[in-house]
Amino acid sequence: MDSEMVVHNGGCHCRSVRWRVQSPSSVVAWQCNCSDCLMRGNTHFIVPSERFELLGDSEQFITTYTFGTHTAKHTFCKVCGITSFYTPRSNPDGVSVTFRCVDPGTLTHVEIKQFDGQNWEDSYNLTGISSCSKEEK
Repeated sequence: MDSEMVVHNGGCHCRSVRWRVQSPSSVVAWQCNCSDCLMRGNTHFIVPSERFELLGDSEQFITTYTFGTHTAKHTFCKVCGITSFYTPRSNPDGVSVTFRCVDPGTLTHVEIKQFDGQNWEDSYNLTGISSCSKEEK
C-alpha cells in the first residue's frame, strides 16, 4: 500500500460536520458486523487521532452514543444523523473515518477487510486492527 500521506476532507450529509484527515490515498477499511456497525452499514478506516481535525463549528452539531463497554464513542450529526467518524473500541487512541464520507477525489483505492464484531475479542486478537491508530516509525 502507498504510505504517502494525503489530506482528505469530508463530513456528514448536510455538511454541518466537516473534518480533515491525513492518510494514504489507498486505505484498508473495516466492515464490522457488531450490532451498531451492522445496522448502520458503516465501513471505516482508522487513523491516529493526531491526524484527524474537526473544522469550523462542527463540534456543536455532534452528539455521541455509547453502549456496552462505553469505550467506543459513536458520534453522529444532530441534524442529518450521519456517522462520518467515531472513536472505535478497538482503537480508542484513534479515529474511524467512514470512507464513504470522504469527499470525492482523494481516495484512490479502498481494500475492505472484515472485522467480526459479534466475536469482538477473537477478531481483535486475530486481525491486528489495534495497530491502525499507531504512527508508523
